[in-house]
Amino acid sequence: MIKLCYDVNDYRRQISEVLSDGDTVIELGCHTGNTSKVILENDVSLIAIDNSPEAKKEMDKLDLIFINADVRLHDTLSEVFNLIQGCDVLAIDLGGGYHPDTVFKVFYIWSSTFKPKHTVIRNRGLVEFYNSVSEVSGDYKSLDGFLDSYKDSGIPPQIKEFDLWTPMPKK
Repeated sequence: MIKLCYDVNDYRRQISEVLSDGDTVIELGCHTGNTSKVILENDVSLIAIDNSPEAKKEMDKLDLIFINADVRLHDTLSEVFNLIQGCDVLAIDLGGGYHPDTVFKVFYIWSSTFKPKHTVIRNRGLVEFYNSVSEVSGDYKSLDGFLDSYKDSGIPPQIKEFDLWTPMPKK
């Protein structure tokens, strides 16, 4: 199941709803660990990844594997894949509301690699897109935490578009 929201409290609630004891969770965009703490209220294994300078000090206080790296980089994906080859839950919170294209690309490469049962994504742009769609042609639906169209693709190749990443738009 793939869940999508923008409100951080909804995001944390949705993650809690899909967690089961013994799950392996990958959290992309953990920042200083507020959502990680919610995840760790359950008996789970958590790998959290973030490249912000504030993250390491706070994440080192928690009982998890923390990787201080950019989730857009193929090397980061490979590093996590060397630790685990699958996960039960993939949680993605990258920038909250910006860069829905990048969030979708990150979802694509991580979910098609790790084949989670559940993915929860927090991103305003994706929610806005979803809520703005007036018509869908075709009957495509995935019931897992990844898209069926990428089911047997293996680890995706490095996505060159990530080189085009831009900073947060200025007002």
